[in-house]
Amino acid sequence: MTKRLILNCDDFGQCRAANEAIFGLLEEGLASSATIMAPAPAFREAAEWCRRQGGKVSIGAHLTFTSEFPDWRWGALTGAASLQDSDGFLHPDIEAFERSALAADVKREMNAQFKAIREAGISITHADNHMGSLYGLATGRSYLPLVLWQCSRRRLPFRLFRRIWEKDAFLASVPNADKILNKVVALADLLRVPLPDYLVSHPYHVEPGETYSSFKTMMINKLYELPEGITETYVHPAVQDEEMGRIIPSWEKRTWEHRLLQDGDFRYALRDAGIELATYRDVWREQKRPRWNAMHQLLKN
Repeated sequence: MTKRLILNCDDFGQCRAANEAIFGLLEEGLASSATIMAPAPAFREAAEWCRRQGGKVSIGAHLTFTSEFPDWRWGALTGAASLQDSDGFLHPDIEAFERSALAADVKREMNAQFKAIREAGISITHADNHMGSLYGLATGRSYLPLVLWQCSRRRLPFRLFRRIWEKDAFLASVPNADKILNKVVALADLLRVPLPDYLVSHPYHVEPGETYSSFKTMMINKLYELPEGITETYVHPAVQDEEMGRIIPSWEKRTWEHRLLQDGDFRYALRDAGIELATYRDVWREQKRPRWNAMHQLLKN
């Protein structure tokens, strides 16, 4: 087997600074793909760029049910009351979303976001979820069965992972993660929704004492330890500008992630570690056949 890495740029369409960074990374082949936010303010600019690419880049749906920045917010495409706060914006965090959202409204909004992306002229290759709002991380109220069904209908891979990489400190520390994951993977297999083998995470904000140099070293070390198969890691790249500095508390880490993918040391490490960049098209090709033992596994657990 080979080591393949999907470098996905999240939050495409969130703001101009994110769009500018992602345009460049995809045009230069320094990132594998991006996932676009249909409700976000800079969606139209991102969609126009995607249309000009004519399907040459891998673009996914970044299904969005939260609006986390106090000074830069967006609402639900459907305007559903259960999905929005008293100001008419999507809930600011996943706990508020999980406690307030009605399943019927989540389904309608999901369909509306897929439709908006399609009507913008974008043929998507996969889907994922902004802030993990559909995973039930805050209250246990998960919408993963719904999103897997929606991906199955559209023949789309979804960002999850078939196995937990034991060296991923965050994912490996989640209680009962293996037991929960086995059931979700079995359902994905039943619905013929392809998933990457692993997901590699890293802290979203700047950690205490962290510098660009230490962040780069950490990310390069992960490359050399990457497991065999198809792994995804995600970044939120953005160029530095006044607007982003005003609206996004984590702006500095975003500029680091943009810089990292352009960094010669990082690009050398990819080659030196024998890692091939991949997309969700590769995930689809590898897992397009159904896994017939999935029902047995689901019933067993």
